[in-house]
Amino acid sequence: MSTTQPSTTQPSTTQPAEAHLRLYAEEAALTRETVETGRLHVGKHTHTREQLIEADLAHETVEITTVPVGVIIDAMPAIRDDGETLVIPIVEEILVVERRLRLKQEVHVRRIRTTERHRETVTLRHEEAAVTRLPPKAPEGQG
Repeated sequence: MSTTQPSTTQPSTTQPAEAHLRLYAEEAALTRETVETGRLHVGKHTHTREQLIEADLAHETVEITTVPVGVIIDAMPAIRDDGETLVIPIVEEILVVERRLRLKQEVHVRRIRTTERHRETVTLRHEEAAVTRLPPKAPEGQG
């Protein structure tokens, strides 16, 4: 039986003391480019049409009448609302041996509301867009 002994070899001078392993890596570079694939032309057209509109218009007129009263009173009466009529008292002082108030007249203001149908033709406008697809523009230097 033979026994093996470990061999001790010295590095040779022709091989480098350290071995280098070269690794390669790929990298990606991204660039962008604008490419015209087509063009659009948008034309706008305005059309008009006549339309009849109807609305109720309210009018209010005031009718004023004076009503002679001629009554002696003790205090100044207040303005009062008597249904559709606003009553405004008119007072005068008269000189007697004593001073008294006499209701001389009242002003009656009555509101009269009327409604009438109003018709008028007005012009209305609306717009439409016409879109046309055009071929792309040829790049400069070609064709």
